[in-house]
Amino acid sequence: MSDEQRNTVWRFAMIFTIIALGFVAVIGKIIYIQTVERDEWLKVAEKQVPTHRPIKATRGNILDCNGRLLASSMPQYYIYMDTRVPALHEKNGALFNAHIDTLALDLARVAGGKSAAEYKSRITQAYRHGEKRLRVCDQRINYLQRQELEQNKLIKKGKYKSGIFFEDQHRRIKPYGILASRTIGSIYGEGGSGNSGLEKEFDRELRGEDGMSSIQRIGGRNESVTVEEARDGMDVVTTIDATLQDMVENALFVKTSERHAKWGCCILMETQTGFIRAIANLDRTEDGEYYEAQNHAVQRVEPGSTFKTIALMAALDDGKIDIDDTVSVSRHPWQYFSVKHTDAHPMDTVLSVRSALAVSSNIALAKLITRSYEGSARKFVRRIERMGLTDSVYCEIPGADKARIDVPRDTVTLSKMSYGYSVELSPMQLLMFYNAIANNGRMVRPMLVSAIRQNGEAVREFRPETVKSSICSHRTLHDIQGALHDVVWDNHLGTAAMKPWSRKAQSTLVPISGKTGTAQLFIPGRGYSARHHRMTFVGYFPEENPQYTCICMIEDPQYPYDAGMDCGSTVRVIAEKTMAYTGCYVYQEGKRVLEKRK
Repeated sequence: MSDEQRNTVWRFAMIFTIIALGFVAVIGKIIYIQTVERDEWLKVAEKQVPTHRPIKATRGNILDCNGRLLASSMPQYYIYMDTRVPALHEKNGALFNAHIDTLALDLARVAGGKSAAEYKSRITQAYRHGEKRLRVCDQRINYLQRQELEQNKLIKKGKYKSGIFFEDQHRRIKPYGILASRTIGSIYGEGGSGNSGLEKEFDRELRGEDGMSSIQRIGGRNESVTVEEARDGMDVVTTIDATLQDMVENALFVKTSERHAKWGCCILMETQTGFIRAIANLDRTEDGEYYEAQNHAVQRVEPGSTFKTIALMAALDDGKIDIDDTVSVSRHPWQYFSVKHTDAHPMDTVLSVRSALAVSSNIALAKLITRSYEGSARKFVRRIERMGLTDSVYCEIPGADKARIDVPRDTVTLSKMSYGYSVELSPMQLLMFYNAIANNGRMVRPMLVSAIRQNGEAVREFRPETVKSSICSHRTLHDIQGALHDVVWDNHLGTAAMKPWSRKAQSTLVPISGKTGTAQLFIPGRGYSARHHRMTFVGYFPEENPQYTCICMIEDPQYPYDAGMDCGSTVRVIAEKTMAYTGCYVYQEGKRVLEKRK
């Protein structure tokens, strides 16, 4: 082998040895990292993983039937400043010193909360200490204020030169204040899920889907990079009319505050569709003020005499009695086994079934129902169930109570059921039943939501639902409608008719039919109180062609109390204002005809 060949072999051998040693060193380092330094490098790796942050979706709006906002998420902003940005410190802080005065003045003028001198002192101190995330002002500003501040010369230069940036916080607001507040509901905190009302029932639709951003190091700076866009929530369109809601709430407030009642509830429903146009709940606070605290509309209570219509309808439809049958009543209590039944308007007379309902006689109803169903109370309850009143009807308000009409254990309980004790119904369920009477026997579900929309386009629409096509026979319906007419228009017997001291439910503008109800309140440990009552009137109007059904319930009004005067007059006021807003009467060929406002 020549010297040149020998040198070439040595060179290759040295190169191969170096490569082999390098390879061994790499393998060794890998093994060392994977064993000895593994935990340390894992910690370093974790720090290098981009930080993921959610992009909050904007919660959808809740609208009234005319598209007016009932609840909305409005953007508000906190103002922050990174005083470390290099541009503010160049040339001994020339940019900062040139604009700090105008910045402080604009902050004081637009954002408020502090004087210009206070803003200047706060920002200057943070600038000297090199604060990374200074909240410039404590309070949030709205979008218009942000736009105005963005005209400031320093802020116009952008966040990389001015250090100023805005962080949005969506706040849930109700433009109409407490109007239908309990029904609309609330959310947890300012960005949480629904807590009550429609906010809770339609939380999934309203909430939307959050997106995702990633904080990454780009060009020497931490930048937020959108990984997945947020999908904003859908809008919920309610059946509520904000104008009618305001009318109903004002009428209820006037009466509950005038009567110093514990609480009041009022619901206005469109007869043919079941759309709830207004729903008000007012509770008295310790200082005597009223606000929406509970949704009494869907909480069951003993209905009192409004249940008499239901009891009579069952007996009439079963053929147990006839509308012209008679029953004797007395000024004295009627003893039935261990219970004494008394009347609020005692008299010694003989009443027809129709008049018994008009005058709301407890004695007459107890006699009629026990005579009809003594020994067959189950049949009485089953007949009521076939009307659809106890059907599990979906309600958009979470926590709505189901009706409680149990088969009585004895005939004494049956006698009390005949005029509204030992049974429990919510105002909404009572309204649904009386609305069926107004709607020629067809029972429709009360509805609070008509559509779900995304970007103005309907995703889901809700149509009127029929619970029962007919709650009773045509003859029974006709008889009951006649009796409810007398409640308001029989000035001798009607409990909601014209009296020398009050017009009650009798209107000279809108003919109304309906029924009063009075129930003694049960006081725990004391039993039923003769001085504390629950007043109710539920009726429909205009009588000849019903467009609306309305219920007003007032708990524990100040003595003296009268359902026709307290609740009947409230429904009368609502009826007159509702017809003035939604329609008017005209005369065609001598007949009064209802015309809908276009």
